Amino acid sequence: MKKLLTLLVVVSAFLSTAHAQGDAKAKTILAEVSKKYRSYTMLSANFTMNLENAKAKVKEAQKGTLVAKANSNKYKVTMTNQELISDGKSQWIYLKNDGEVQINNVDNSEEALNPAKLFTIYEKGFKYSFSGESTVNGKPVYQITLTPVDGKKQLTKVILSVHKTAKNIVRAIIYDKGGSVYTYSVDSFNPNVKVTESVFTFDAKKYPGVEIVDLR
Repeated sequence: MKKLLTLLVVVSAFLSTAHAQGDAKAKTILAEVSKKYRSYTMLSANFTMNLENAKAKVKEAQKGTLVAKANSNKYKVTMTNQELISDGKSQWIYLKNDGEVQINNVDNSEEALNPAKLFTIYEKGFKYSFSGESTVNGKPVYQITLTPVDGKKQLTKVILSVHKTAKNIVRAIIYDKGGSVYTYSVDSFNPNVKVTESVFTFDAKKYPGVEIVDLR
């Protein structure tokens, strides 16, 4: 299951120095999404992640939650077997089944690994096009297809579903060169939630017996 959480981070970090480019309708929709997300101070989301790879005969599903502070590298992702926490300086990866916590320094560069950037992944490094209208779980959405500017990247395509009126991302389908298809469905999204800063740190006292591996 570690690769599933890792992919969430990789997706959010899939940025390059090239600006996004594409057709006018897609550009207008994405600009509205960006404006909305960047107006938040904090966000919380519940999501479902499905992984399928027919060649490897893999089919997995997990539910998770994300809490993130806007315009920062502070976040917490909780999934079935793992937690990923960052206070902007240190990053903790808690592997529940292994009873282990790995600590690393946070990369605060433009290409930093930040799961919250899943909601603004399209802003850099992609070409985009409007793919039509559809429904996702009964919600009316615009479909926008993203393809990487750099063809050497592992990801080959991302299909975003944007709610037509709320202008938020309700689903992202990610394809990679290995034949894997990752579907992230946002089950609920709550902007400007009230959380304490302690959410973004790992308190070892609450996890007795956990082995701490400091890789800084």
